[in-house]
Amino acid sequence: MNRPQPNSEKSSPPADAESYSGTIRERQACAVIALDDRRQITVLSPEAERLTGLTAAAIGQPATRLPAALAQVATEIFTAGKADPDQQINLPGPGGETRLVCVHSAVTVNAAGAVTYVILVLHDLTTGLRGDLNLRRLDRLANIGTLSASMAHEVKNAIVAVRTFVDLLLEKNQDAELANIVHREMKRIDGIVSQMLRVAGPPKPNIAPVRMHEALDHSLRLVQHQLDEKLITLHKAFAAESDLVAGDLYQLEQAFMNLLLNAVEAMSTNGALTVSTEQLPATGAQPAQFRLTISDT
Repeated sequence: MNRPQPNSEKSSPPADAESYSGTIRERQACAVIALDDRRQITVLSPEAERLTGLTAAAIGQPATRLPAALAQVATEIFTAGKADPDQQINLPGPGGETRLVCVHSAVTVNAAGAVTYVILVLHDLTTGLRGDLNLRRLDRLANIGTLSASMAHEVKNAIVAVRTFVDLLLEKNQDAELANIVHREMKRIDGIVSQMLRVAGPPKPNIAPVRMHEALDHSLRLVQHQLDEKLITLHKAFAAESDLVAGDLYQLEQAFMNLLLNAVEAMSTNGALTVSTEQLPATGAQPAQFRLTISDT
Protein backbone atom coordinates (compact mmCIF):
# COMPACT_ATOMS: atom_id res chain seq x y z
CA MET A 1 0.00 0.00 0.00
CA ASN A 2 1.32 3.40 -0.89
CA ARG A 3 1.31 5.75 2.07
CA PRO A 4 0.68 9.47 1.49
CA GLN A 5 3.85 11.49 1.79
CA PRO A 6 3.95 14.30 4.35
CA ASN A 7 3.70 17.83 3.08
CA SER A 8 7.27 18.96 2.54
CA GLU A 9 6.30 22.53 3.35
CA LYS A 10 5.54 21.68 6.99
CA SER A 11 8.05 20.65 9.63
CA SER A 12 7.70 17.29 11.33
CA PRO A 13 9.31 16.15 14.56
CA PRO A 14 12.84 14.76 14.12
CA ALA A 15 13.06 10.99 14.32
CA ASP A 16 15.16 11.08 17.47
CA ALA A 17 12.94 13.57 19.30
CA GLU A 18 11.47 11.00 21.70
CA SER A 19 11.10 13.62 24.40
CA TYR A 20 8.86 15.64 22.07
CA SER A 21 6.46 12.83 21.18
CA GLY A 22 6.53 11.45 24.72
CA THR A 23 5.64 14.80 26.22
CA ILE A 24 2.77 15.29 23.77
CA ARG A 25 1.32 11.85 24.54
CA GLU A 26 1.55 12.37 28.30
CA ARG A 27 0.10 15.87 28.24
CA GLN A 28 -2.88 15.53 25.93
CA ALA A 29 -5.23 16.19 28.85
CA CYS A 30 -3.20 19.28 29.75
CA ALA A 31 -2.78 22.57 27.95
CA VAL A 32 -0.01 21.79 25.44
CA ILE A 33 1.31 24.06 22.71
CA ALA A 34 4.13 23.07 20.34
CA LEU A 35 6.04 25.33 17.95
CA ASP A 36 8.36 24.18 15.15
CA ASP A 37 11.64 25.70 14.02
CA ARG A 38 9.75 28.22 11.90
CA ARG A 39 8.02 29.35 15.09
CA GLN A 40 4.68 28.14 13.86
CA ILE A 41 2.06 26.44 16.03
CA THR A 42 1.97 22.70 15.33
CA VAL A 43 0.08 21.42 18.41
CA LEU A 44 -2.75 23.10 20.29
CA SER A 45 -4.53 20.80 22.72
CA PRO A 46 -8.18 21.39 23.67
CA GLU A 47 -7.19 22.62 27.12
CA ALA A 48 -4.70 25.03 25.52
CA GLU A 49 -7.51 26.30 23.30
CA ARG A 50 -9.56 27.01 26.41
CA LEU A 51 -6.77 28.88 28.17
CA THR A 52 -5.60 30.91 25.18
CA GLY A 53 -8.98 31.53 23.55
CA LEU A 54 -7.66 30.15 20.26
CA THR A 55 -9.12 27.39 18.12
CA ALA A 56 -7.61 24.56 16.08
CA ALA A 57 -7.52 27.02 13.17
CA ALA A 58 -4.46 28.57 14.83
CA ILE A 59 -2.37 25.50 13.96
CA GLY A 60 0.10 26.47 11.24
CA GLN A 61 0.01 30.14 12.24
CA PRO A 62 3.00 32.03 13.71
CA ALA A 63 3.71 32.25 17.42
CA THR A 64 2.58 35.87 17.37
CA ARG A 65 -0.95 34.49 17.14
CA LEU A 66 -0.60 33.44 20.78
CA PRO A 67 -1.51 35.81 23.61
CA ALA A 68 1.24 38.42 23.97
CA ALA A 69 2.67 37.11 27.27
CA LEU A 70 2.83 33.56 25.94
CA ALA A 71 4.31 34.64 22.62
CA GLN A 72 7.04 36.48 24.51
CA VAL A 73 7.92 33.33 26.46
CA ALA A 74 8.22 31.37 23.19
CA THR A 75 10.37 34.08 21.61
CA GLU A 76 12.74 34.13 24.60
CA ILE A 77 13.16 30.34 24.39
CA PHE A 78 13.95 30.39 20.68
CA THR A 79 16.40 33.25 21.22
CA ALA A 80 18.16 31.57 24.16
CA GLY A 81 18.19 28.19 22.45
CA LYS A 82 17.09 26.39 25.61
CA ALA A 83 14.09 25.93 27.85
CA ASP A 84 13.38 28.58 30.45
CA PRO A 85 12.59 27.86 34.10
CA ASP A 86 8.89 27.65 34.87
CA GLN A 87 7.28 31.07 34.55
CA GLN A 88 4.01 32.50 35.77
CA ILE A 89 2.16 34.76 33.37
CA ASN A 90 -1.27 36.38 33.18
CA LEU A 91 -3.60 35.41 30.35
CA PRO A 92 -6.91 37.12 29.58
CA GLY A 93 -9.93 34.93 30.34
CA PRO A 94 -13.13 34.63 28.28
CA GLY A 95 -15.11 36.79 30.69
CA GLY A 96 -12.54 39.56 30.84
CA GLU A 97 -10.94 38.23 34.02
CA THR A 98 -7.21 37.51 34.27
CA ARG A 99 -5.94 33.97 34.69
CA LEU A 100 -2.66 33.16 36.42
CA VAL A 101 -0.91 30.46 34.38
CA CYS A 102 2.33 28.56 35.02
CA VAL A 103 4.31 27.82 31.83
CA HIS A 104 6.63 24.81 31.75
CA SER A 105 8.81 24.56 28.65
CA ALA A 106 10.87 21.89 26.88
CA VAL A 107 12.89 21.99 23.65
CA THR A 108 14.32 19.61 21.08
CA VAL A 109 17.48 20.51 19.20
CA ASN A 110 19.20 19.21 16.09
CA ALA A 111 22.81 18.09 15.72
CA ALA A 112 23.91 21.70 15.30
CA GLY A 113 22.28 22.65 18.58
CA ALA A 114 19.54 24.71 16.95
CA VAL A 115 16.05 24.54 18.44
CA THR A 116 13.73 22.44 16.31
CA TYR A 117 10.68 22.32 18.56
CA VAL A 118 9.46 24.23 21.59
CA ILE A 119 6.84 22.63 23.80
CA LEU A 120 4.86 24.73 26.26
CA VAL A 121 2.76 23.08 28.96
CA LEU A 122 0.36 25.43 30.71
CA HIS A 123 -1.12 24.95 34.17
CA ASP A 124 -4.03 27.14 35.22
CA LEU A 125 -3.26 28.29 38.77
CA THR A 126 -6.32 30.50 39.08
CA THR A 127 -8.74 27.64 39.70
CA GLY A 128 -6.58 26.27 42.49
CA LEU A 129 -6.13 29.69 44.06
CA ARG A 130 -9.84 30.38 43.91
CA GLY A 131 -10.52 26.98 45.44
CA ASP A 132 -8.13 27.72 48.29
CA LEU A 133 -9.72 31.12 48.85
CA ASN A 134 -13.20 29.60 48.84
CA LEU A 135 -12.15 26.93 51.33
CA ARG A 136 -10.61 29.55 53.59
CA ARG A 137 -13.74 31.69 53.30
CA LEU A 138 -16.00 28.75 54.11
CA ASP A 139 -13.78 27.74 57.02
CA ARG A 140 -13.86 31.29 58.32
CA LEU A 141 -17.65 31.45 58.02
CA ALA A 142 -17.95 28.13 59.81
CA ASN A 143 -15.72 29.39 62.60
CA ILE A 144 -17.76 32.59 62.83
CA GLY A 145 -20.99 30.62 63.05
CA THR A 146 -19.63 28.25 65.68
CA LEU A 147 -18.12 31.04 67.72
CA SER A 148 -21.23 33.21 67.49
CA ALA A 149 -23.49 30.39 68.64
CA SER A 150 -21.16 29.52 71.50
CA MET A 151 -20.71 33.12 72.61
CA ALA A 152 -24.43 33.85 72.37
CA HIS A 153 -25.06 30.89 74.68
CA GLU A 154 -22.52 32.13 77.18
CA VAL A 155 -23.88 35.67 77.08
CA LYS A 156 -27.35 34.29 77.73
CA ASN A 157 -26.10 32.37 80.78
CA ALA A 158 -24.34 35.41 82.20
CA ILE A 159 -27.30 37.70 81.56
CA VAL A 160 -29.65 35.28 83.34
CA ALA A 161 -27.50 35.45 86.44
CA VAL A 162 -27.07 39.23 86.26
CA ARG A 163 -30.79 39.83 85.77
CA THR A 164 -31.64 37.58 88.70
CA PHE A 165 -29.25 39.25 91.08
CA VAL A 166 -30.10 42.75 89.96
CA ASP A 167 -33.68 42.00 90.99
CA LEU A 168 -32.47 40.72 94.33
CA LEU A 169 -30.22 43.75 94.81
CA LEU A 170 -33.23 45.98 94.46
CA GLU A 171 -35.09 43.92 97.03
CA LYS A 172 -32.23 43.85 99.54
CA ASN A 173 -31.06 47.45 99.14
CA GLN A 174 -27.65 47.01 97.60
CA ASP A 175 -26.41 44.01 99.54
CA ALA A 176 -22.59 44.12 99.36
CA GLU A 177 -22.02 40.45 98.50
CA LEU A 178 -24.62 40.46 95.75
CA ALA A 179 -23.21 43.70 94.37
CA ASN A 180 -19.80 42.01 94.08
CA ILE A 181 -21.37 39.09 92.22
CA VAL A 182 -23.04 41.44 89.75
CA HIS A 183 -19.75 43.25 89.21
CA ARG A 184 -17.97 39.97 88.56
CA GLU A 185 -20.58 38.76 86.09
CA MET A 186 -20.53 42.04 84.21
CA LYS A 187 -16.79 41.62 83.78
CA ARG A 188 -17.42 38.12 82.42
CA ILE A 189 -19.90 39.51 79.88
CA ASP A 190 -17.31 42.04 78.81
CA GLY A 191 -14.76 39.27 78.33
CA ILE A 192 -17.19 37.17 76.27
CA VAL A 193 -18.09 40.08 74.01
CA SER A 194 -14.40 40.83 73.55
CA GLN A 195 -13.90 37.27 72.30
CA MET A 196 -16.70 37.74 69.76
CA LEU A 197 -14.95 40.83 68.46
CA ARG A 198 -11.73 38.88 68.00
CA VAL A 199 -13.18 36.36 65.55
CA ALA A 200 -10.01 36.21 63.48
CA GLY A 201 -8.02 34.79 66.36
CA PRO A 202 -9.73 33.32 69.44
CA PRO A 203 -7.64 34.13 72.50
CA LYS A 204 -5.63 31.45 74.24
CA PRO A 205 -6.88 30.29 77.64
CA ASN A 206 -5.50 32.21 80.59
CA ILE A 207 -4.14 29.25 82.55
CA ALA A 208 -3.63 29.82 86.25
CA PRO A 209 -4.20 27.91 89.52
CA VAL A 210 -7.95 27.55 90.15
CA ARG A 211 -9.74 26.48 93.32
CA MET A 212 -12.41 24.27 91.84
CA HIS A 213 -14.62 24.21 94.94
CA GLU A 214 -14.71 28.00 95.04
CA ALA A 215 -15.53 28.17 91.33
CA LEU A 216 -18.30 25.60 91.77
CA ASP A 217 -19.75 27.44 94.75
CA HIS A 218 -19.81 30.64 92.71
CA SER A 219 -21.60 28.95 89.81
CA LEU A 220 -24.10 27.32 92.18
CA ARG A 221 -24.91 30.70 93.74
CA LEU A 222 -25.70 32.00 90.24
CA VAL A 223 -28.27 29.26 89.62
CA GLN A 224 -29.70 29.13 93.17
CA HIS A 225 -32.62 31.34 92.18
CA GLN A 226 -33.59 28.96 89.36
CA LEU A 227 -33.28 26.00 91.74
CA ASP A 228 -35.60 27.68 94.22
CA GLU A 229 -38.16 28.53 91.57
CA LYS A 230 -38.50 24.87 90.56
CA LEU A 231 -38.14 23.52 94.12
CA ILE A 232 -35.03 21.59 93.09
CA THR A 233 -32.98 20.12 95.92
CA LEU A 234 -29.22 20.65 95.73
CA HIS A 235 -26.86 17.98 97.06
CA LYS A 236 -23.20 18.98 97.38
CA ALA A 237 -20.53 16.39 98.10
CA PHE A 238 -17.13 18.03 97.79
CA ALA A 239 -14.90 15.12 98.82
CA ALA A 240 -11.72 15.95 96.88
CA GLU A 241 -8.86 16.56 99.32
CA SER A 242 -7.13 18.95 96.92
CA ASP A 243 -9.18 21.12 94.55
CA LEU A 244 -6.30 23.13 93.06
CA VAL A 245 -6.00 22.65 89.29
CA ALA A 246 -4.47 24.59 86.40
CA GLY A 247 -7.14 26.12 84.17
CA ASP A 248 -8.93 29.22 82.89
CA LEU A 249 -11.27 30.35 85.67
CA TYR A 250 -13.82 32.09 83.42
CA GLN A 251 -13.95 29.27 80.87
CA LEU A 252 -14.37 26.69 83.61
CA GLU A 253 -17.20 28.72 85.15
CA GLN A 254 -18.85 28.98 81.72
CA ALA A 255 -18.69 25.20 81.43
CA PHE A 256 -20.16 24.79 84.92
CA MET A 257 -22.97 27.23 84.14
CA ASN A 258 -23.83 25.37 80.93
CA LEU A 259 -24.08 22.06 82.78
CA LEU A 260 -26.02 23.47 85.71
CA LEU A 261 -28.55 25.43 83.64
CA ASN A 262 -29.04 22.49 81.28
CA ALA A 263 -29.77 20.33 84.33
CA VAL A 264 -32.28 22.85 85.70
CA GLU A 265 -34.05 23.13 82.35
CA ALA A 266 -34.17 19.36 81.93
CA MET A 267 -35.71 18.67 85.36
CA SER A 268 -39.28 19.09 86.41
CA THR A 269 -40.40 20.51 89.74
CA ASN A 270 -39.07 18.83 92.90
CA GLY A 271 -36.06 17.36 91.12
CA ALA A 272 -32.63 16.86 92.61
CA LEU A 273 -29.26 18.21 91.48
CA THR A 274 -26.08 16.56 92.75
CA VAL A 275 -22.63 18.11 92.45
CA SER A 276 -19.77 15.99 93.76
CA THR A 277 -16.00 15.96 93.59
CA GLU A 278 -13.37 13.36 94.36
CA GLN A 279 -9.65 12.93 94.00
CA LEU A 280 -8.37 10.00 91.96
CA PRO A 281 -5.02 8.65 93.18
CA ALA A 282 -1.93 8.65 91.02
CA THR A 283 -1.33 5.44 89.07
CA GLY A 284 2.11 4.85 87.55
CA ALA A 285 2.99 7.77 85.29
CA GLN A 286 -0.53 9.20 85.65
CA PRO A 287 -0.66 11.95 88.32
CA ALA A 288 -3.53 12.38 90.75
CA GLN A 289 -6.69 13.75 89.13
CA PHE A 290 -9.65 15.88 90.18
CA ARG A 291 -13.03 14.48 89.15
CA LEU A 292 -16.20 16.59 89.06
CA THR A 293 -19.60 14.92 88.62
CA ILE A 294 -22.84 16.82 87.97
CA SER A 295 -26.00 14.72 87.81
CA ASP A 296 -29.71 15.43 87.81
CA THR A 297 -32.98 13.52 87.95
